Amino acid sequence: MNFNEFFLKSFRILLFPIACLYGLVVIIRNWMYRKGWLQSAKFAFPIICVGNLSVGGTGKSPFVEYLLRLLHREFKVATLSRGYKRKTKGYTLAGLKTTALDIGDEPMQFHKKFSDVAVAVGEDRYVAITQMLQDLPRLEAIILDDAFQHRSVVAGLNILLTDYNDIYPADFFLPTGNLRDEWSSARRAQIIVVTKCPPNLDLEEKERLRKLINPLGYQKLYFTSIKYGTPYHILDAGNEWNLTTQDEVLLVTGIANPEPLKAFLHENAQTYYQKSYRDHHIFTIDDLEEILEQFKEIATGRKIILTTEKDAVRLEKFAQQLANIPLYVIPIQHRFLFGEGYQFNEQIIRYIEEHKNTFQQHGKEESETKEEKA
Repeated sequence: MNFNEFFLKSFRILLFPIACLYGLVVIIRNWMYRKGWLQSAKFAFPIICVGNLSVGGTGKSPFVEYLLRLLHREFKVATLSRGYKRKTKGYTLAGLKTTALDIGDEPMQFHKKFSDVAVAVGEDRYVAITQMLQDLPRLEAIILDDAFQHRSVVAGLNILLTDYNDIYPADFFLPTGNLRDEWSSARRAQIIVVTKCPPNLDLEEKERLRKLINPLGYQKLYFTSIKYGTPYHILDAGNEWNLTTQDEVLLVTGIANPEPLKAFLHENAQTYYQKSYRDHHIFTIDDLEEILEQFKEIATGRKIILTTEKDAVRLEKFAQQLANIPLYVIPIQHRFLFGEGYQFNEQIIRYIEEHKNTFQQHGKEESETKEEKA
């Protein structure tokens, strides 16, 4: 642990009283929902929520993408996000001219990758879902991105993600820890996924994690690791770069937790330098000039700038400046361990099939009732 890490950890411990106060507010809020003093809405429609109990870094966006890859060819599916750091307000449905400034970086990432998936954003999930069901009458399922702590809507299937290096039962409330919700909220999840596990996670460690998380009888516990793909040029997906241990890399990130990517580069590049920004940072032309200036200072001939897919949607607005710059984007995916991906996929598809039919029957009964009254 270096001095900066030691100082930050010590400072967060000093904020323990604030963390206790924050935790008390969260606990009271959840208690009011359980008592019915705060109301939640439930839709007769397949809604899958992907979220966590902590702040950032658990791999929610790649997990939503995993679900989209699994479902988009078989079902008419949509995603709904808050649209963090966008320049618009209220409900917005992505269209042909939509940019990251309109809907946010993560929703824009989904919109670019899955042309047949409707992507919407909205601060009020209830209002947004209601509008989506009107705008998209053939819709068969909605995936809520980062909505586990938003209690105004009850999802039919909750997927809770927790980072292998920061398991929620061993964490504490902000700002001393990283939790934004209480441990017991995990019982609302039907699926718990431990993300960013070592690829060689053994059965003994798996059992230790199972005991720590202690899933309830109705909860399924899965484990995933990160799989990085071949980097591609930010302006040309067909222009790939085969990363080798001869490469020097300038890593540009504005994400919550770049540590797994740094570890990957430590193993797969000669060396790397980092230019880091806050999560969801909106890049400016001054930022770009600083990045390019630092890149020029790398003396070796075999060098690239590398960034994440989430950062790329905030950088591609500088297309003219980047036309001849070796700025590459590295894709990321979740990989299920212990051969349990098939079981997970079946659970998701079965949920949609069962609830899609229920919703369609519910709609049919309502239509017949209206016709009888008429």
